[in-house]
Amino acid sequence: MKFVDEATIEVIAGKGGNGASSFRREKFIPKGGPDGGDGGRGGTIYAIADRNINTLVDYRYARMHRAKNGENGRGSDQYGAAAPDITLRVPVGTIVFDAETGEQLYDLDKHQEKVTLAAGGSGGLGNLHFKSSTNRAPRQWTPGTEGEQRKLRLELKVLADVGLLGMPNAGKSTLISKISNARPKIADYPFTTLHPNLGVVRTSESRSFVVADIPGLIEGASEGAGLGHLFLRHLSRTRVLLHLVDVASPDPDLDPVEQAVADARAIVEELRLYDTELYEKPRWLVLNKFDMVPDPEDLKRRFCEALGWTGPVFGISALNGEGTQELIWQLQDWLDAENRKSHLAQDQADGSYVADDPRFDATRNDA
Repeated sequence: MKFVDEATIEVIAGKGGNGASSFRREKFIPKGGPDGGDGGRGGTIYAIADRNINTLVDYRYARMHRAKNGENGRGSDQYGAAAPDITLRVPVGTIVFDAETGEQLYDLDKHQEKVTLAAGGSGGLGNLHFKSSTNRAPRQWTPGTEGEQRKLRLELKVLADVGLLGMPNAGKSTLISKISNARPKIADYPFTTLHPNLGVVRTSESRSFVVADIPGLIEGASEGAGLGHLFLRHLSRTRVLLHLVDVASPDPDLDPVEQAVADARAIVEELRLYDTELYEKPRWLVLNKFDMVPDPEDLKRRFCEALGWTGPVFGISALNGEGTQELIWQLQDWLDAENRKSHLAQDQADGSYVADDPRFDATRNDA
């Protein structure tokens, strides 16, 4: 299935039915009175988040969504039928913007979350509602109101715990295929990844996390160069970034450390230029292709000194799996600790904190 993470649609809700002006006409009942019914409600258009959908491709081709109008009221106290509603199913992580003003309307980041995109018009009132002691034969009725009409832009940001970023051919696709159930395209040329890939990493029967791989970044990506800038938004929901750096230079005349440091700095600069919040996210360095380096530990030391890096750093070989097990265990422990912190902060905020709740036990690793 083609991956689409942006779409523009138009939604038009149904108009409410008109009220009726009618009078009861029956034999031997000379003064039957008004009996005009109300009009039916117009159809409303909703959006609901569905975790079984992972692309907006359906809305790239079906751009107009129009609900039916409500039925008009009739005599004999007959109310018009309401029009059926329309529900658009979108991937979890979809953000809805007003296409004309750019205002963000909704952020559907939970499964089965439901929002109203365009409300249907209400039905008009029949003359039945206007009778009174002084107006015994009312002929007033009201028309149904128009339904809402909007032009919307849908933007998908995938939900993942860990995001992979790096230069093309840094080994991101190989790594995600090694540690998760994802099977992206892998080849020995740049830009083999053309759309984000999600994989579930299972570290035990009860513990797992989701990792996202986006197309490789190049210098100038924040300004539109390459493919990565189109998908950087997918990293905004992640909690930690894994920055993969290729430390095996194919050119024997180049110092691999010097080249790797230059690549790493270029990626960090693109993050800073694209989004400050994304730049400030927790980031771990992963030095890949250690199986092609004669002295891995010396290279790691020289790389960190040249870059001035003091954060977490791992040396791996995504091809043969060397070092990947330790990496995913460390990631799982860090994510579990972050979950405990968020649960604690939330429960303290709403007053439901319990001191011996196992979720807040820092010594547990099976949360």
